[in-house]
Amino acid sequence: MYSRAKRRAHQIVNSPEDGGRASRVFDQTIFVLIGLTAFGIVLETIEPIRQAAAGAFAVIEVVTVAVFSLEYVLRVWSCTEDPDFAHPLLGRLRFAVQPLILVDLLAILPFYVGQDLRFARVLRLLRLMKLTRYSESMSIIGDVLRSRRDSLISTLFVGFVLLLFASSLMYLAEREAQPDGFSSIPAAMWWGMVTLTTVGYGDLFPVTPLGRGFGAVVALLGIGLFALPAGILGSAFVEELDRRRAGEPDARICPHCGEEIHDDEGAGA
Repeated sequence: MYSRAKRRAHQIVNSPEDGGRASRVFDQTIFVLIGLTAFGIVLETIEPIRQAAAGAFAVIEVVTVAVFSLEYVLRVWSCTEDPDFAHPLLGRLRFAVQPLILVDLLAILPFYVGQDLRFARVLRLLRLMKLTRYSESMSIIGDVLRSRRDSLISTLFVGFVLLLFASSLMYLAEREAQPDGFSSIPAAMWWGMVTLTTVGYGDLFPVTPLGRGFGAVVALLGIGLFALPAGILGSAFVEELDRRRAGEPDARICPHCGEEIHDDEGAGA
């Protein structure tokens, strides 16, 4: 009886392809609760609404935390049905440190450590990250980021080098004219970040001819630099959508443990 219950729990919460209708209902329920709790967190920041509906917000929080806590316990308890986590202690520990399982833990932790803590209220928003398990769109985003992580990391590295170079040049050009704004290279990095991203707040800008020349070049480079990630992600989205429409086998991210899987592995499970 115990083994049968654990196997069924594993099918529902950790193996949706085997859980059938119960697994679909469970996933849909969690999806709705995630949206409900996120909506409540946003409305709570409006003081008149928070005072008028304090009781309703408290009920929503208790119910959602209870369900999310049960979900977390069932996942960890039943994970030993998976051969990769078969050991009753070490297997559960390895399962518990999987990225999405850690997100599940962080989603409920603020309730238990105390809601009066400001950081705890912010951590409650981590429940939105649970959507990556239950939303097909979020799953696609995760797969795309995973497949292009090397290219994105390279782009970020180039961006950091350019930021450091531009900030150093601007520091040399403007430090005498604006000793407060460009007092050091780290201080100049604020201007460099704002300029490279083409945000341009206007709170700090070059006044010397040399500084303005550098600024113009950096602004042009920023347009090209931040077009690179958009192109990388855009092409990756198209490729991923084409693969899914064609049904081609491809490496994916397991929606429950966050590990990379393949279609042939899923078929043999």
